[in-house]
Amino acid sequence: MTQRINPAALQSLKEALTLAYWYKNDLRPFLATSIDDRALVAALDWSGYKRNIVYQLVDSLAAKVELREQLIDLMLATSDINDPHWLKRVDDGPQKYDDAAQALNALRRYTEPIRRQRSETQEAERRRREDEARVEVQRAIREKLIELNEVFRDLAVAEPHKRGYALEPLLTGLFALFDIDTKSSFRIVGEQIDGAFTFEGTEFLAEARWRDQLTPPADLDAFSGKVSRKLDNTLGLFISINGFQPTAVALHSQSRSLLLCMDGSDLSAVLEDRIGLPELLTRKRQHAARTGEIMISAYSILG
Repeated sequence: MTQRINPAALQSLKEALTLAYWYKNDLRPFLATSIDDRALVAALDWSGYKRNIVYQLVDSLAAKVELREQLIDLMLATSDINDPHWLKRVDDGPQKYDDAAQALNALRRYTEPIRRQRSETQEAERRRREDEARVEVQRAIREKLIELNEVFRDLAVAEPHKRGYALEPLLTGLFALFDIDTKSSFRIVGEQIDGAFTFEGTEFLAEARWRDQLTPPADLDAFSGKVSRKLDNTLGLFISINGFQPTAVALHSQSRSLLLCMDGSDLSAVLEDRIGLPELLTRKRQHAARTGEIMISAYSILG
């Protein structure tokens, strides 16, 4: 099938894909399992905005006749999304769900004629390939989370001076699993682990501590000073496995802060596959922007 695709159908596909997946890290495996050429998905600029990524892919597929079948597969796979229930967990979820449902219904007006032109055998084979690919992606993610969670549990009973060295590869592996663009591996500097990453267009400095004591205000003060000396679009993520002194969080929540805080329970929630790391970071940033509070736990988000 090499017929020309209606430009209006292409625009409808772009809108449906953009709205159906709120997080890029959810969109990426869907794209990788919906078209055969995974190199096309890997070559996209995943550090950019989600809408730009979608437009880049759809335009690339539409520009070449030899990729037309893969474009059609993507259109059909997207229109197969009947219930984007994952959107209900994000901020303002019901509205985002309704917007996505409307966009998907609009896309189906273009895909149903295409679907009717395909034989039952062709459609069954396409869906079989997609299902197998999705199962494989989900299995790989679950297995890696289990592996990292076992490391984390072992660290909880390890000698304190060994924790930092083992926490470094754990954090590096976790961020890589969720395709979050780290500028370098998390590395040990003195008694803490430093790192940097880009998330949803924002540059982050990261600092991680695993000490027996709760993190005091002075540590957040020092890290905030480090972040403030960077460009305006820079925030800081302070990870304190054993948590923070209440005064530390309270003081930095009284005025416009540059920091977000994460503790061991947050990390456990991600490693136990209760919430994805991208969703956790987004919800923490949204909460801080709206309330000024730099710490909200994953379990409060999950309800």
